[in-house]
Amino acid sequence: MTETRENSYTGVFDGSVGFGKKPAVIVIDLIRAYTTPGEAFFAEGVVSAVRESVELLDACRQVGIPVIYTKVLYHPGGADGGLFVRKVPALRKLVAGEPMAEIDPLIPPAPDDLVITKNYPSCFFGTTLASTLFGLGVDTTILIGCSTSGCVRATAIDAIQYGFRVIVPRECVGDRHDGPHDANLFDINAKYGDVLAKAEVIDLVRALAASPARAA
Repeated sequence: MTETRENSYTGVFDGSVGFGKKPAVIVIDLIRAYTTPGEAFFAEGVVSAVRESVELLDACRQVGIPVIYTKVLYHPGGADGGLFVRKVPALRKLVAGEPMAEIDPLIPPAPDDLVITKNYPSCFFGTTLASTLFGLGVDTTILIGCSTSGCVRATAIDAIQYGFRVIVPRECVGDRHDGPHDANLFDINAKYGDVLAKAEVIDLVRALAASPARAA
């Protein structure tokens, strides 16, 4: 048999974490810097992810699933960015008052949603996210946002390390190039969580809301 990426993982990295009983959506850095043409971080894949996320967010809010947004903000001096902003100097633009640091207007936070600021790739690193999820009794994180190869992947790894199931709706994450996007979705699905079609995630959300256990 010819060795391929897919069959080399069979029997070792083809398990599933499944969908738990208390999910929350983590909206990772879907800010205007990624969706505004001409900006340093602009990526068509992220524009698509934002559009695809509208339906998913509506479905989750309709059944009372918590939605938590993250965005990146730095002190004007950049001291809280450490080596990360030295490696990626364009991040220094993301400071309070900068319009490009705000959530894309197509998916604005609702009044009951939380918005957490972060300085590094993982949504868990140096933030209150883990404590918030534990406090809400969450067992499943539905990760949407950008970039697939950066903050989404870093958050997926930390999520499973904290004991949360990881679900990634593939249409609702984006990157600046198909290569790293596809490779990281493959790797997340192999090792850290379940990468599913958006429609399947919406069906799981609605089925969970309709279950007798949830109603009780």
